[in-house]
Amino acid sequence: MGLLNNIKDKFKNAEFTVAPQKKLKTISADFLKAFDLSLVFYKGVTIADAELTLAALNKKTTKEVKSTAGGLKIKASMKVGDVEKLFDSNFGVTVQIKDKAGKKLVPNEITIGQAARGEY
Repeated sequence: MGLLNNIKDKFKNAEFTVAPQKKLKTISADFLKAFDLSLVFYKGVTIADAELTLAALNKKTTKEVKSTAGGLKIKASMKVGDVEKLFDSNFGVTVQIKDKAGKKLVPNEITIGQAARGEY
């Protein structure tokens, strides 16, 4: 079943895109709907204001990153750690992927699809 799930993950939610103009709460809600996982944004060590857009949060961080960069595409076949790094490199923000309830961190070594199925 693992191989079949990995193949499905290649096609599932292939169009999930993150744009810098979206509010954090909208991106988190879309991520939850698409993958059944929580996406939490941080400014430093505290959770970021959900009313900010990615571009606005970027301006509050110390990193110089292109907030005008095109959208970021996320697929279920991507590893959790790689997705978190993409947010950092593309938008200069820290994110953590957690379970649906937002309580437990998902291991970086597994794919988003595996995490969505609770395979950790």
